[in-house]
Amino acid sequence: MSFADGLFINMCKDILENGVSTEGEKVRPKWDDGSSAYTIKKFCVVNRYDLSKEFPAITLRRTAFKSCIDEVLWIWQKKSNNVKDLNSHIWDSWADEDGSIGKAYGYQLGVKHKYKEGEMDQVDRVLFDLKNNPYSRRIMTNLYVHQDLHEMNLYPCAYSMTFNVTDNKLNAILNQRSQDILAANNWNVVQYAVLLHMIAQVSGLEVGELVHVIADAHIYDRHIPIIKELIERPTFDAPIFHINPEIKDFYEFKTDDFSLENYQFGPQVKGIPVAV
Repeated sequence: MSFADGLFINMCKDILENGVSTEGEKVRPKWDDGSSAYTIKKFCVVNRYDLSKEFPAITLRRTAFKSCIDEVLWIWQKKSNNVKDLNSHIWDSWADEDGSIGKAYGYQLGVKHKYKEGEMDQVDRVLFDLKNNPYSRRIMTNLYVHQDLHEMNLYPCAYSMTFNVTDNKLNAILNQRSQDILAANNWNVVQYAVLLHMIAQVSGLEVGELVHVIADAHIYDRHIPIIKELIERPTFDAPIFHINPEIKDFYEFKTDDFSLENYQFGPQVKGIPVAV
């Protein structure tokens, strides 16, 4: 069993056994039939992944590796808020007729700000500091910009990254206000693990820990039987992660620069109901 599998299984069991139901409360999400989408939730789940030891893709089912990377490049590299720049259709329901999701996600990372060293957006500020002042305790990004929330078609879920260099290893904390554990947990873990590898490589650092902090970690009521079946499946060893070692510029990475070797996994879960 991989570390990521064990962590995921234990997290799901803890939510199911010790979580709090929102049934009967006033909740925003709805199912396609218009009924309220209730959850079992736990407050502030914290998961740690040592990326120097293992790549955290679960093997209980396949996590769509290339699609994860495509989305993280869309946000962090292209700094786009338009689904026409994305190869998947996961954001289509949040886009307007022009493809925009409003002033959300990539848009915020692309806004330039004034610093003593000149104008930079948030991504370039991170890259600048890791090159010039790697032991700074101020290296972070934030997508939850209050004055722009009314112009976002969806408030950011994974909203903040804090980077920290310790003993020449790049570590990061991913803060997430809310997460659908079945649909999004390992998706987010995989894509931010890849992001940490990318930034570490172009900054001349080794990769360290990814710490994932989830304020509201929840399993939707209609996902409970799926989760129960999923966590009883056989597991496999963690896959081996490969990144193109020739890339030294963050903006030159492509999806083909990453691969997973020996990625074994269980059957796909089909027909997952999605609350919106």
